[in-house]
Amino acid sequence: MDAPGFGEIAEQLRRSTVLIQPNGRGSGSGVIWTSDGTIVTNAHVARGSRPRVQLWDGREFAAAVVSRDPRRDLARLQIGATDLPAAMAADSARIRPGELAIAIGNPLGFLGALTTGVIHAIGPLPGGGSQHWVQADVRLAPGNSGGPLADARGRVIGINTMVAGRLALAVPSNTVREFLAGPASGWLGVTLYPVRVPRRVAAMFGLVVLEVEPGSPAARASLLPGDILVGTEEKPFSVLADLSDALRGSGSRSLRLQFLRGDYKNLRRVTVQLGDAPSGVWTRKEPAAA
Repeated sequence: MDAPGFGEIAEQLRRSTVLIQPNGRGSGSGVIWTSDGTIVTNAHVARGSRPRVQLWDGREFAAAVVSRDPRRDLARLQIGATDLPAAMAADSARIRPGELAIAIGNPLGFLGALTTGVIHAIGPLPGGGSQHWVQADVRLAPGNSGGPLADARGRVIGINTMVAGRLALAVPSNTVREFLAGPASGWLGVTLYPVRVPRRVAAMFGLVVLEVEPGSPAARASLLPGDILVGTEEKPFSVLADLSDALRGSGSRSLRLQFLRGDYKNLRRVTVQLGDAPSGVWTRKEPAAA
């Protein structure tokens, strides 16, 4: 049997790519990971508890957010559909610089837009922490987030996430596999933005609450937009991953958070009950979402 041509590969990728419309403004992309309705996207795309998912054939579904991992910026959604055209994932550890890269997504409202380039590097960014990225010189725009980055055979090698300079950064497919196989983190139900809070002695790292989902653990604990989460009773937050680690776990449990409110002079404490809803917390990395 003849190998599929580029046009056929692109068409298969388009059919495995979905449009995600979160609760609020903007939209993003996602990848059909399994034929029984598992969708993978970015955590910052899967805002709210019931984002809308539109398939290539025009069908729409209300998706359940099964799990989120803001540290790796990944989210798993589930829709009530079967026999879907699932993408095939490649081993991202075998990617080499110079290979062809294909990105599919829904930038600026254009459904199924395709762009190509080459792999630039695989690994962490200089000065950007230890997280590994598939780095490619493909052009991304708002709406591409959560869509597939694929190799020349149409196999997914990463989930497009953000742009750094002229390079597109994608979460490697092997990291996606680890995320899908690992334990979920507790769902807090807030949208956050990292800040440095001025203090008398030294500035403090904090996470400003921008939005609180109705009925979420954060809402039941009376957290409000404008509050700044600064740590747990055990230790202060110094990076976003500290909150992710604090939320990690399964089953019903409580978490004591420390936060600032009002004039930000007095440290407050609140007990949040976790484990009653889909997991995750969405953290906004830039003022405008993709």
